Amino acid sequence: MEFFLSLLVGELRGRAAWLREHARDDAGYSTETVIITALLAALGIAAVAVITAKVMAKAHGINLG
Repeated sequence: MEFFLSLLVGELRGRAAWLREHARDDAGYSTETVIITALLAALGIAAVAVITAKVMAKAHGINLG
């Protein structure tokens, strides 16, 4: 059991070190991805708002009586 735990701790330390070394390489890519995703989400919300407004205007224009 101790061997397994020491192996696991060693593996986790190795992966943490690898992440620290490589985290700087794609920091700009992550920021760019977040910004583009936020812009696309905002465009989607705006499109839904425009479509909803047009549908509601048509619905209010229907004469039922």
